[in-house]
Amino acid sequence: MVKGNDMAQTFGFDLLATDGRARTGRISTPRGDIRTPAFMPVGTAATVKAMMPESVAATGADILLGNTYHLMLRPTAERIASLGGLHKFMNWDKPILTDSGGFQVMSLADLRKLTEDGVTFKSHIDGSKHMLSPERSMEIQKLLGSDIVMCFDECPALPADKARIAQSMELSMRWAKRSRDAFGDRPGYALFGIQQGGLEEDLRAQSAEALRDIGFEGYAVGGLAVGEGQEAMFGCLDFAPEQLPKDKPRYLMGVGKPDDIVGAVKRGIDMMDCVLPSRSGRTGQVFTRHGVVNIKNARHADDPRPLDEQCSCPACQKYSRAYLHHVYRSQEMISGMLLTWHNLHYFQQIMQEMRDAIAEQRFDVWEKGFHEGRAQGDIEPL
Repeated sequence: MVKGNDMAQTFGFDLLATDGRARTGRISTPRGDIRTPAFMPVGTAATVKAMMPESVAATGADILLGNTYHLMLRPTAERIASLGGLHKFMNWDKPILTDSGGFQVMSLADLRKLTEDGVTFKSHIDGSKHMLSPERSMEIQKLLGSDIVMCFDECPALPADKARIAQSMELSMRWAKRSRDAFGDRPGYALFGIQQGGLEEDLRAQSAEALRDIGFEGYAVGGLAVGEGQEAMFGCLDFAPEQLPKDKPRYLMGVGKPDDIVGAVKRGIDMMDCVLPSRSGRTGQVFTRHGVVNIKNARHADDPRPLDEQCSCPACQKYSRAYLHHVYRSQEMISGMLLTWHNLHYFQQIMQEMRDAIAEQRFDVWEKGFHEGRAQGDIEPL
């Protein structure tokens, strides 16, 4: 078994099979195994919106993502620690990965000031002043008790000129070393480094080399899904994952739509996260094997059929399109609950099918069927 450097007894990664660049494996943690490729539902404020924790687990999720930025502002990491840590606080006993807070600071916070030390910013909630640095990010994530901790980094929005991307990447690599030093020796917990460099192959290679020299239990491809488009993202993923160690998990941050996920796995990615299935569920957008369904559309008002007759989630097994259309139009809470459950179930079903296909050396055949099914579009109206 391939093991993390300083937690050899308790955190590890088994690469079980490959098919082309696609990989399937198992990340082992004290709180349970994570089957890869893995999709991580996003629990921003210690909850996956509209879902009970046991319902999220029932969809097949092995791990959740929590947001350092949001939790440090409310209810605060110190309060969560005093109440027994994030797992106990939100009633989730499986692994949790927390992001570093860097992306949210750049995208949400007001009046940011970036220096070598870190980022000073005003809260988007109440305007209070805060400072995030590599050391403070590590402290917050330790207080939360997350199983997988992310380095503190800076993520510039794309497009940006190469000089700006290089400057940002070099700062992130200095922060990665400080994150590693501040993380310390924590058996059973993992720290992931984050590769930066925009869409530039040479900058990505330079970043990967810096991260390998520091040494991490896993590696993320950061700085994508920030406005560059799928074609450009896939172009970067054609080389970026291969620059990272083969014997450690590779995590693509903030991705994505079903076809983004499949394309990323095809290019060697092991882990992903995105708010899309839950956010879309709350706005009436449903992902199915035949493409996207907008339940708000009037065509569903008298339709007694399920969203997908082959889906085993509660929304499809127990409710009609007509009912789901009605509760969405009526702004009933059950609408977001059922549609989010379906979307998360569908995303986890894709992951399981890919794990099986890679293990059985038929990923290309599976991928072809996946795209053909989605290209068919929704069933005909009655």
